[in-house]
Amino acid sequence: MKILLIAGGWSPERQVSLNGARAMVPALEARGHQVTFFDLLADFNRLLDEARKHDFALINLHGAPGEDGLVQAMLERVDCPYQGSGPAGSFLALNKCAAKQLFLLAGLPTADWEFVPVPPEKGWQPRLPYPLFVKSNTGGSSLRLGRAANRAELDDVMGQIFAAGEEVIMEPVLHGKEVTCGILGDEPLPPILIEPVAGDFFDYESKYAQDGAREICPAPIGDEITVRVQELTLAAHKALGLRGYSRADFILGPDESLTLLEVNTLPGMTATSLVPREARTIGLDFGQLLERLMELGLADCAKK
Repeated sequence: MKILLIAGGWSPERQVSLNGARAMVPALEARGHQVTFFDLLADFNRLLDEARKHDFALINLHGAPGEDGLVQAMLERVDCPYQGSGPAGSFLALNKCAAKQLFLLAGLPTADWEFVPVPPEKGWQPRLPYPLFVKSNTGGSSLRLGRAANRAELDDVMGQIFAAGEEVIMEPVLHGKEVTCGILGDEPLPPILIEPVAGDFFDYESKYAQDGAREICPAPIGDEITVRVQELTLAAHKALGLRGYSRADFILGPDESLTLLEVNTLPGMTATSLVPREARTIGLDFGQLLERLMELGLADCAKK
C-alpha cells in the first residue's frame, strides 16, 4: 500500500515521534509498502492533499496534535483510513482528568486526583497529602512530571507546567510496582513489569534511554494478577471508546491491588517501546505488528 507516515508535529514529544518513525519506515518497506514520511510541523497545510493520495495513514504522533484526535478528525473528512482510535476516544484519553471520571463511571480503580487548570489563588492548599506526583493533564512520555514532598517543590513543578500553557493534575504517590499492558484489537497483550534502573519512578530518562529501565515481559506477577491486569486494560479501553490498540499503565501495590493510572492511544514505536515488545512475546515482529494495526484500521473504516 501507499502509506502516509505522519510524525514529528510540534508537541514536546516531537523527538520521540521522529525516533519511532525512523524505525517504522524500514519495517514497512521490507514488507513491500511504499512509505511517504510526513512531518506535521513542516507540512501541516498539506495534510489533506497528501492523505488523498495514499491508501492509509499511519499516525506516529505523541501529545497534541495527534493524541488529541485532531489529525484523526481531518483524515476522516477525506476518507483516509488510519490506525487506532477515533477523534472522541483520543481526546478523552489524552485528558487525564476526563479519563479518570470515565474510569470511575466504569467502576475501574484509579488513583485519587486533584485538577488545577490555572495557577491557584493566594492561600490555596492542595487537598491531597504530600508526597504528590504532579504532571501535565494532557502531557505524555513522562515529560513535565515531578514528585513534590512539600509546597516549595509543588510550586516549582506547577510553575513549569503552567509556563508551558498546560493544566496540572496531581495524584498521591502510590507505592508498588509499575505494570503496563497493551491491547491489540480486542485482545490484551502480555503485561510488562517496569523496574527503573535509576530513580524510583519511570521518568523520561528511564523510558527512552537505552537500558534506562528493566522491562520484563511477560511480567512475573503470577497468573491471577496477569489476568486482572488484562481485564482492567480491556475495560479501560472500552470505557474510553477506543479501538485498534492502546496501552494502560498501572501500579501493583504490595497488597496486590491494582490502580489504573492512564491509557495511551498512540503508544510509542521506538526501539525501546513497550507495545512492540509485548507483541514480540506473542510472535509478532515489528513489521507484522504495523500490518496488523493497518488491518484493524481498514476494518474500522469499512464499518463506517
